[in-house]
Amino acid sequence: MTTSPLNKLRKRLATVPHPVVLLFIIIIIATLLGHFLPAGSFDRVEVDGRQRVVPGSYHQVEPTPLGLLDMFTAIPKGFDSAISIIFIVLSSGIMFGILEKSGMIENAVGTSVHKLGEERRSFIVIMLTFIYGLLGVMIGYENNIALVPIAAVAVLAIGGDVMLAAAIAVGGVTVGFGLSPVNPYTVGTGHKLAEMPLFSGAVFRSILCFGGLSLLAFFNLRYYQQLVKDKTHSLVKDVSTDGLALNHPLSHYRMTGNNWIILGIFLIGITIMLIGLFRYHWYIDEISAIFIMIAISAGLAAGMSGTTISDTALRSVSVVAPGAFMVGLATTIKVILEQGGISDTIAFHLSEMLKGLPLYASAVGMSAAQCVINFMIPSGSGQALATLPIMIPLGDVIGLTRQTTILAFQIGDGVTNLFNPTLGGLIAMLSLCRVPFDRWLRYIMPIVGMIIILAWLFLLWAVFIEWGPV
Repeated sequence: MTTSPLNKLRKRLATVPHPVVLLFIIIIIATLLGHFLPAGSFDRVEVDGRQRVVPGSYHQVEPTPLGLLDMFTAIPKGFDSAISIIFIVLSSGIMFGILEKSGMIENAVGTSVHKLGEERRSFIVIMLTFIYGLLGVMIGYENNIALVPIAAVAVLAIGGDVMLAAAIAVGGVTVGFGLSPVNPYTVGTGHKLAEMPLFSGAVFRSILCFGGLSLLAFFNLRYYQQLVKDKTHSLVKDVSTDGLALNHPLSHYRMTGNNWIILGIFLIGITIMLIGLFRYHWYIDEISAIFIMIAISAGLAAGMSGTTISDTALRSVSVVAPGAFMVGLATTIKVILEQGGISDTIAFHLSEMLKGLPLYASAVGMSAAQCVINFMIPSGSGQALATLPIMIPLGDVIGLTRQTTILAFQIGDGVTNLFNPTLGGLIAMLSLCRVPFDRWLRYIMPIVGMIIILAWLFLLWAVFIEWGPV
C-alpha cells in the first residue's frame, strides 16, 4: 500500500517534542535572544483606551536581558497574565462535565446523529466544519470554547476520533475567525487605523474565508474516510475518550423531558452570553461567569446533590487542568520577550527588511513578517495596534494599497493561529478535545501550508488589481 504525501509529511512531524518540552525550549530561546538582540522600543500613545505605536519612533533602550532566575520567575508571571483564559478553560470544563453527567449531551448528540442517518456521516464532517467556521466568523474565538467538546461527542458518534473533532471545531473556529471579513479585532482595528470604511472589502475576504474552510473540510473528510477504512490511521489512538464517547447504539437514544429542560438552560445561557458580547462588550471573565451559572443551574435541574455537583466539577477540572497549565506556560513566552525588550526590535527590523523588496514580494514578505510577530503578540487587536501603524505607512511608500496591507496583516495573524503555541485560546480548546499539541502539529501543519498558499495567492491578486476600499 502506497503512503500519501500528506501522511509522509505527518510521519516526519512525528518527532515533534512533547508540548511542555516544546514550550520550554521556546522559553529558553526567547530568553537567549534578549542577550543577543539590541533592546528597543516604539513610543506609544493612548487611543480609545488602547496603546497605539507611533510610526518612526523606534529607538534603542537600555538592555534588560533575563538571567536564569528571571527566566523561571517569568513562568508564574505568565500564569498571572493568562489567568482569565486559564479560568475560562476550567469553567468551560466544569460546565461540560455537569452537562455530560446529566446525560443531556449524550442523548442530544445520539438522537441527532441517528436522525441524520449513517449514509450522511461524511456530510456531517463537512457540515460541522463550516458550522464551526461560521461560529468563528460571527462570534469570535475564545467565545466558542464551550462548544468545542460538543464536536468531540458528535465526531466520536460517527466513528471519528478526537483529532478529527479538534480539526472540525478548533480548526473551523480558527480559520473562520482568522480570515473573517468582519473580524473586529484585526480587520476592524486595521480599518480604523487606516482611516478606511469599516469592514470594506468584505466580499473579497469572504471568498478567501470560504476557500480556507473548504480546504480544511476537504482534509477533514479525507482523514475521516481513512479512519472509517482503518482505525490504525488515527493520530490519537492512545488518548482516552471517557466521558466523550457514546455508551449505547444510536438507535437507543431519545431526548427526555429533563434533557430538554437542561438543553434549554444551556441555550438560554449561551443567548445571554451572546447578547452580553455584542451589546455590552463582555469578554472572558463574564463568559466564565455564565459558564459557571449554566453548570450550577443544569446540575440542580438534573436533580444532582451538592456533593455530586462538587465531585463532578473537581473531576472535570482534573481533565482540563493540563490544558490550563499549557496556557500559562505559553503566555510566559510573551512575558519574556516583553521583559527582554526585544519585541519591538524584532517588529522594527522585520519591517525594515521589506523596503528593498519588489512589490509582489513585499506583500508576501509583509504577511510573513506578521506571521513571525504573531508568536510574540498573539492578540489580534494588540498586534494590529503594535504593527499596522508601522506597516500602513510602509505599504504606502512601496506601493501597496491600505486594503492590501491590512489583508497581509490578517493572513499573517489568522493562519498562524492554527499552530501558534503562544496563543492561549488555541491551547485551551485543544485541551478540551484532549488533543496533545505535538499531535495537533502533525495533523494541522500540512493543512496550514495549503491555506497559506491559497491566502498568498489572494494577496498577490489584491496587489495586481490594486484592491481598494470596496
